[in-house]
Amino acid sequence: MDINRRRLFGGALAAGAAGLAATSLGACATDAATAPAGATPGAALRAGSGANTSLGPIKKIEAGVLEVAYAEFGPVTGQPVILLHGWPYDAYSFADVGPLLAEAGYRVLVPFLRGYGETAFLSAQTVRNGQQSAIARDIIDFMDALRIDKAVLGGFDWGARTVDIVAALWPQRVKAMVAVSGYLITRLAAQQQPLPPEAELEWWYQYYFATERGRLGYTRNRHDFNKLIWRRASPAWDFDEATYRRSATAFDNPDHVDIVISNYRWRLSLAPGEPQYDAYEQQLAAGPAISVPAITISSDFDGAAKDGRGYRDKFTGKYEHRVFDGIGHNVPQEAPKPFAQAIIDADRL
Repeated sequence: MDINRRRLFGGALAAGAAGLAATSLGACATDAATAPAGATPGAALRAGSGANTSLGPIKKIEAGVLEVAYAEFGPVTGQPVILLHGWPYDAYSFADVGPLLAEAGYRVLVPFLRGYGETAFLSAQTVRNGQQSAIARDIIDFMDALRIDKAVLGGFDWGARTVDIVAALWPQRVKAMVAVSGYLITRLAAQQQPLPPEAELEWWYQYYFATERGRLGYTRNRHDFNKLIWRRASPAWDFDEATYRRSATAFDNPDHVDIVISNYRWRLSLAPGEPQYDAYEQQLAAGPAISVPAITISSDFDGAAKDGRGYRDKFTGKYEHRVFDGIGHNVPQEAPKPFAQAIIDADRL
């Protein structure tokens, strides 16, 4: 989650804040000409604790600077689909989506991002860096390690940003994509522009993380902290304690706090990135267009940005935008069937 959104935790932002966010912070949007005829009704979407309580055996593979832990569903001969979670979530966000896509014949891979679950750095000397292009490079390395030339990518939150970046920088590796909240590529210069006070209030946790008190508070209280984020980002999702606990174990990763703090401080230019990613960040600073076939999804979390118009011109290939009313931020776990269908439909664009 980041300042790219118009709304968070049920607080609608002022129109002026929405306009600024759309132009300077790469927020979400929809195009009436490409959207389906009418938003997906909330009554058709499932909000609950899910049908599946296991990801199956967790596999591991060395990829780049990491040993990546990942879940896999479906036949190894199927079209590869890679699904990416965000903060403060984990691979269990796709516990229902994975089997649905496997039934449709896809090979589904759900990695735990750096700092989550059993994913681990291969060297103690590697910087625990959470900047956007480092995470995107992890996915390319993951694909290389598995000898996957091209995949359908889908994600939300950090995962959606990563999907956007991979599609922008390595379009030859992306057959199609699905991104919740649309175009989320961070441009550091734009991130320095202030929003109106009401809008700034919604990003309290980012300012908290900018302080050493925030680092200490997150270290001590990350399970309760992240449960609070879940509830406020998805107020209509009646998840049970067991569902949360399954994901919360991913936050016990020894690098989790460092990666989260690095990610949010880097976005505010309060922490440096690494030189090996400078060329990527220079390309991303220009706000590159995405040419691969794409479906973007908005939910109640996106508030005034739900229509998707703010980023429509960033997608220059075949494109659709869908609105999931009645659903919060964790779209794949709250609405697995419509999310899985979006993956299938994007693959067919």
